[in-house]
Amino acid sequence: MICKPANDNQRGAILLLLLVMVVVVGLAAGMAGQSWRSTVQRAREAELLWRGQQYQQAITSYYSVRQGQQSFPAKLEDLLRDPRFPHVVRHLRKLYNDPMTGEDWELVKDPAGRVIGVRSSSELEPFRKDGFPKSLDKLKGKEAYNEWEFVFEPPKNQPAQKRSIKTSAQQ
Repeated sequence: MICKPANDNQRGAILLLLLVMVVVVGLAAGMAGQSWRSTVQRAREAELLWRGQQYQQAITSYYSVRQGQQSFPAKLEDLLRDPRFPHVVRHLRKLYNDPMTGEDWELVKDPAGRVIGVRSSSELEPFRKDGFPKSLDKLKGKEAYNEWEFVFEPPKNQPAQKRSIKTSAQQ
């Protein structure tokens, strides 16, 4: 059996068809990559919210323990073992990295230099802009993850209100 070479018109059509297929596969791979990136970012965002709340709750716990004066931790490691106690008191199970960057958190400090919260150093735009739990309502409308601060704010001291007590003669 002798194979005849294809004429030039057929070779051009096959080459064009092959080129179109490569473009279509490239576009599909690009769309799949973009979708994958969004999925990964959404998962990291959910992890950021969880880890941030863990730090916020740990700082709240540290502050609320009434051993002497209420204070904030000097460093995050103090949440693992509270130095104000002779025995081990934990407010956090372990130190978590920032899930958006994989690195350490940026610390939010009060004027005295004590840790009152954490925030991510990522400048990516978050998917979630609304619908946060009440404790994280301050995250609403933020344009970047580094604006999401997981901070404990102690309650403001309210002056004692005078209550009028009615005696049986006044009733």
